[in-house]
Amino acid sequence: MTSKKRDVGYEAIADELRARIESGELPPGEKVPGEKELMAIHGVSRDTAWKALQVLRDEGLTHSSQGAPTKVRKFERIRRDANARLSAEVWGAGRSMWSVDIVDKKPVPLDVQVHRLDADARVAAMLGMEAGQPVWMRSRRYAVDGKPVLKAISYIPADIADGTAIAQEDTGPGGLYARLKDLGHAPKVFREEVRSRMPSKEEKELLKIARGTPVIQIHRFAAEEGGRVVEVNEMVLDSASYVLDYVIPA
Repeated sequence: MTSKKRDVGYEAIADELRARIESGELPPGEKVPGEKELMAIHGVSRDTAWKALQVLRDEGLTHSSQGAPTKVRKFERIRRDANARLSAEVWGAGRSMWSVDIVDKKPVPLDVQVHRLDADARVAAMLGMEAGQPVWMRSRRYAVDGKPVLKAISYIPADIADGTAIAQEDTGPGGLYARLKDLGHAPKVFREEVRSRMPSKEEKELLKIARGTPVIQIHRFAAEEGGRVVEVNEMVLDSASYVLDYVIPA
C-alpha cells in the first residue's frame, strides 16, 4: 500500500534536523539525511528536501562538497563574556578582546575601513558632540572559521584620534582602548545597549545570515573619567554564532 504524502514544509524539516544537531543526536562530522532519505521519511518532493538542507547550510550548521554527503559542521558558538573582554586587565595588557571570546581560533578582519568624516546628528548625539564636528570612523567585519560573525563600526572624536594609531587600520597591541589609554583617555566605564531584531538585506549579505535568523545589535559607549564618551561602537552580531554572557555581582 502506498503511503499517503504528508503536507510537510521545508522549514519544519529544517527545524527537526536543527533540533537533532543542537541536542547532539547528530554530532559534528555525522552524516545528515540526504534528499532521498528526507523524501522517503517525510513524503515530500525533492525540491522541499533540498530547501530544508539548504537552510541548515545557510545557517552554517552543515557543510558538503560535490560528490560527498552533507555532514554536521563543527562550529562552537562564540561565548561573549562582556565583563571579562572589557576589563582593563585585557586591553591594558595589550591583549585582544577576542582572546577572551575564543582561545583556539583566530578571527579574520574583513573590509577594514578608517575614515575621517563629519558626524551626523545621530552619531554626534551618541558622542555628546555637535552635529558636523569631525570624528574618525572605524568599520570592520570579522570572520571565524570562514563565517562572518560580526560587523562593527566605531566613532571616535577627531580631537582625540587625529594623528594617532587610532586613525590607522592597525591600532596595535590591545587595540583602540589601549591607544586611548596611551593618549590619556582611558575608558573608565562601559555601557552596552542590547536588542534583537531582524537583519537588513545588507546585513544578511555581509554576515551570510540564514533566512529567519535575527541579529543581535549592541551599542557600546566607552566613557573616560569625567564622563566624556570617547568611543561609540555599533555592532551587529549573527545571533546563530553567539552566546552573550554577563556576570553581574549582587
